[in-house]
Amino acid sequence: MNAIATNVQQSESRQYEKCLSNARKVNWDIEKDVIRGRTLNARHKYLPDTLSLATELAFLHPEEQRFLSQVQGRSYAYIFGLVERFIGAKVMELSQAHALGDQIATEALVQFSAEELKHQALFRRVEALADATLPPGYKMMADPSEVAQVVLAKSTWAVLGLTCHIEIFTQAHYLASIECHTDLSPLFKDVFKFHWQEESQHATLDELEWSRIHRQLNPEQVDTGVEDLIDLVVAVDTILQAQSAADAKYFIASCDRQLNERQQTQISDLILKAYRWQYIVSGIQVERFQKALSEKVSEAQMARVFDALMPIIDHVNSHSGPQL
Repeated sequence: MNAIATNVQQSESRQYEKCLSNARKVNWDIEKDVIRGRTLNARHKYLPDTLSLATELAFLHPEEQRFLSQVQGRSYAYIFGLVERFIGAKVMELSQAHALGDQIATEALVQFSAEELKHQALFRRVEALADATLPPGYKMMADPSEVAQVVLAKSTWAVLGLTCHIEIFTQAHYLASIECHTDLSPLFKDVFKFHWQEESQHATLDELEWSRIHRQLNPEQVDTGVEDLIDLVVAVDTILQAQSAADAKYFIASCDRQLNERQQTQISDLILKAYRWQYIVSGIQVERFQKALSEKVSEAQMARVFDALMPIIDHVNSHSGPQL
């Protein structure tokens, strides 16, 4: 092993150790630390306007905009629980690569996978609280295990790229949008505060593992990974389209007044726009993710990724583009 490779390995080992140390410091319990005997309150927003985009629909009354934030917040928690199914499974697999080598890296990844299982349980708890608070009729349109099977069939390079993207935008959403809003449900804010605390380590571990896997691949394998990553983003968008359509139908049916056809169409379009913003576009705008991706791909490959995403980006940026 040459000096450069040794320095890289030592630097990465220190980062695994730091992630493990931080994970031990912030470790929390769902009931004791997060829920604390509380319930969700129908008088509070769940997501801020910067994520829900609810205020773009000026014809909605303030209480209707609040309800729209609650519908989206319920799906926000559900979709996080969904993606963590495949993230947890992939991290358990990755830990095996270190099992007979760097024990700190192994422990950091095992801790990561345990936290992902805890997060899935947290979001199931949030779903039960939302179900007890909001009107009946809400539907979840994708099965987490079925989605995980589709995602995990793709290359590890691509799965880590998608995972890194998700856990980086988690940081951006909390710090730029959720933490600073005073009109949100205190319980809902706490759910994502504690989630963010552990995801901070996860994002770093994603970057480390993505780089480790990347170094093992030849250019043809990286090119396959790029195509797989595009396919995975398209698959995520398919889930978002189905969930946004179901959520629009639920919102319209639960409103206290009859909305006209044009208003219903605007609601459907707004919810899809919001979900594409939350789960795709906001993440690719974060400099940290752009850097992690650009270090691994050519200019032509980067252009292919953004060309594939352009219809989604254009839809989100229609009228006024949202900002975190």
